[in-house]
Amino acid sequence: MHIEVHTDHHIKGSESLTRSVQSTVEATLGRISHRITRVDVHLSDENGPKKTGDDIKCAMEARLEGLKPAGVTHHASQLEDAVSGAADKLLRVIDHTLGRLNA
Repeated sequence: MHIEVHTDHHIKGSESLTRSVQSTVEATLGRISHRITRVDVHLSDENGPKKTGDDIKCAMEARLEGLKPAGVTHHASQLEDAVSGAADKLLRVIDHTLGRLNA
């Protein structure tokens, strides 16, 4: 499973941020990683320098072998919460998709 991390101009991208995001995604999706070829993570601060509630957005898209991509978004006030929330949502979407295929 290859994980790409992208940030907008309000969130400073760094190696430590990339490693942290990759670690969260791998920990959450690890048990189904054999079905995923790639995960794209897009981080953005929708209100820029203003801090107003849940303005951090994490959008994730997973490319599954032989299936259409699955995508989710999650908003939170903290970057880590946005990433973990999106990863949890993505796991549920993929579980549901794969469960329907096995039904």
